[in-house]
Amino acid sequence: MTVVVLEVILLIFVSAICSGLNIAIMSLNVNDLKRKAADNNRAAKRVLPLRINTHLTLVSILLANVAAVSANSILLSHYINGWLAAAISTLLIVLFGEILPQALFIKNPLGWSAFLAPFMQGIIAITFIISKPLQVLLDKTLPSTINVSQLQSRNELSMLMAEHLNDDSSELDDDEVEIMKGALLLSEKKVKDIMTPFKDTFFLDPMAKLDSDLIQNIKIMGYSRIPIINKQRTHCHGILIMKSLIDIDFDESELSVMELPLYPVKTVGSQTALDTLFRKFISQGTHLMPVEKEDKIIGIVTIEDLIEEIIGHEIEDESDIDDKTKQHQLNLV
Repeated sequence: MTVVVLEVILLIFVSAICSGLNIAIMSLNVNDLKRKAADNNRAAKRVLPLRINTHLTLVSILLANVAAVSANSILLSHYINGWLAAAISTLLIVLFGEILPQALFIKNPLGWSAFLAPFMQGIIAITFIISKPLQVLLDKTLPSTINVSQLQSRNELSMLMAEHLNDDSSELDDDEVEIMKGALLLSEKKVKDIMTPFKDTFFLDPMAKLDSDLIQNIKIMGYSRIPIINKQRTHCHGILIMKSLIDIDFDESELSVMELPLYPVKTVGSQTALDTLFRKFISQGTHLMPVEKEDKIIGIVTIEDLIEEIIGHEIEDESDIDDKTKQHQLNLV
């Protein structure tokens, strides 16, 4: 009787492994396994061939599982009444051969699949004479879709990134996640959402005269780039970069803006998406662009504005900090 019990336990054990492997291997995403394998994940490398050959793996698992269940029923029927043997066999298989192993394997499908990969390969070898022809038939009649990429939407990618926040197991820190989430949203936001309105913009008229007092005021305000825009706000003549004025002595001469070296710049539409704006900054090699709407300049946008939108934080330079310090001191007074 002890031998019978051991045989029953062995058959249920085989059935349990087959049942667990079935749900574990088939729950794994092929593209995810390929990415992990490319990243030298050993478990993914062991399981990937089994998952790619879906029909061969599936048929082999089911053949082995059915064989174990059938053998268990036949074995019990020799020692127990037929109906009672069927009831006991069914109860044992459902509980210990299906429910428990599937509940266990689904918690860590990749780990279990990799650990039992040699066992699975052995099952494939044993059943190969039957499973291989069935695989060929299934491949022709039911072509696999595992090589079809299942791409995520922008919102889905953003949610995936959010899952890394406050998760100790993630290799990404919070700043990296915020940057990636910000980059994903670039195409959904427009230039008008991040630009500086014209009323808050410091600019110079092309006919303006530069003297020492004006230069001193510009230094105090801390501007490094100044757009040159006509009074009608219909045209930007270029960008005046303050560092190009270092060698000019404005105490001895008074120059008009148009006599100074200006860097050409193109305008950008207010409805331009931020990812397009990013490419424009790169292609035009500029840090500042006037924003237009209906052929009229309505503001400016800088590469700093774009970076702040991506990282989700305001970038403060030395002049910003100094201005805040002065404002705080004034408030105290």
